[in-house]
Amino acid sequence: MIRYVRPRRKRDSTIPLINVVFLMLIFFLIAGTVAPPLDPDLELVDTAELEGREPPDALVLHKDGTLSFRGASIDPETYMASRDAGPVRIVPDRNASGPRLIEVTGALRRLGASSVFLVTEQALE
Repeated sequence: MIRYVRPRRKRDSTIPLINVVFLMLIFFLIAGTVAPPLDPDLELVDTAELEGREPPDALVLHKDGTLSFRGASIDPETYMASRDAGPVRIVPDRNASGPRLIEVTGALRRLGASSVFLVTEQALE
């Protein structure tokens, strides 16, 4: 008598994939709790209603390419002549041209600024 042998079904290979996804889930759950939570009594500062102003010691680059310092028009040479060599802060207008900003930062560096920082707005949304 000839015995009929049923062909073996191949096992699904999704079980190892499920195991890997499960291990990744556990890893990220543990890694996310490494940082200690904030104190529940802590109330963070609300800055939504603050008026945006440039720092008082910063140069302002307007959209037309002119520079001002504390409300008065100025050029990089005059600004650097009236202060010590050190870091300089620039607050560029959103619509100021990039080449003009690079030109001003290069001039400040050549005139003795140790570094030039751009002051920008950070949106938290």
